[in-house]
Amino acid sequence: MLDWDNPIAESNIVNEADNESSESENTNGIDANTSRICVDDKRIINCRADLNQLVPFKYDWAWQKYLDACANHWMPQEINMTTDIALWKDPNGLSDDERTIIKRNLGFFSTADSLVANNLVLAVYKHITNPECRQYLLRQAFEEALHTHAYQYCVESLGLDEGEIFNMYREVPAIARKAEWALPFTQSLSDPDFRTGTIETDKELLKELIAFYVIFEGIFFYVGFVQILSMGRRNKMVGVAEQFQYILRDESMHMNFGIDVINQIKLENPQLWDASFINEIRTMIDDAVTLESHYAQDTMPNGVLGMNAAMFTEYLQFIANRRCTQIDLETLYPGAKNPFPWMSEMLDLKKEKNFFETRVTEYQTGGALNWH
Repeated sequence: MLDWDNPIAESNIVNEADNESSESENTNGIDANTSRICVDDKRIINCRADLNQLVPFKYDWAWQKYLDACANHWMPQEINMTTDIALWKDPNGLSDDERTIIKRNLGFFSTADSLVANNLVLAVYKHITNPECRQYLLRQAFEEALHTHAYQYCVESLGLDEGEIFNMYREVPAIARKAEWALPFTQSLSDPDFRTGTIETDKELLKELIAFYVIFEGIFFYVGFVQILSMGRRNKMVGVAEQFQYILRDESMHMNFGIDVINQIKLENPQLWDASFINEIRTMIDDAVTLESHYAQDTMPNGVLGMNAAMFTEYLQFIANRRCTQIDLETLYPGAKNPFPWMSEMLDLKKEKNFFETRVTEYQTGGALNWH
């Protein structure tokens, strides 16, 4: 029976068999004799400090990113889809190539964000041992669900065949290859026997973070972003484009958070960043550019919207160079330039009115609002 005068004492009575816990978490109850946590006790991986204790913060940047994400809350239903519906239903409203772009990208993104969310919940979260970073991961997981909701809302609004769109990641080779590339990373870390704490397993975690934050969210999403936002710039499918504009803002924040985590792990564990590991990461990025170039060709077999697949190959090389620089790797494609300079204005969107001239894209709620 619980001793209400000393409730912690009862919780410390545990079975010896329960003492075999992971290196990162104490699941055996609350130890009343443990000293208070200080900042130096906290680390992103392999930390044995109490994960339930949010403060004191060690990584102020992680907490700030959580606050920024909360301030930028939005919902798909807020975006007016009326003109998109009319344009889509008009047999002369869009060309076949433009319709392919819309359907292919909804097909890819509708399951891609589910893959990312499942990776966060099933694989990454339990191996990140810092509470302020975990706080952001929880917010990110919600945003990934919100993005999947947004794609479903677009599919429903336009009256598209849900079975066709949501099964593209199985049935369209260029989409399937990207999903197949990402899945093994999640499966490795979600193995119940996987534990960090060795050079080999810590490298596996770091590689997985690079795969999802730098490559999946930082490269695999960008052909679709350019294509859909380009349609919006031409006053076509402006509702879908605005959904993607909000999503781009979120994904840019996700990627920047992930890169900060990656660089912090490297700083705290320099032994992981050796020559063989660097070569492996460079190969991963190069393979990703090839896969995404094939996706560009699949979604845009003909030139449309002032773009073609060849332009996307250079754009992906430009983006890959940028990602390499962000994690202190030498660039892979010297001289690659950005054929879509207008996209640079979109990547770090803050309080600017969006270019579709429909609404202000900085949406803030609750305590983040300034009332006048």
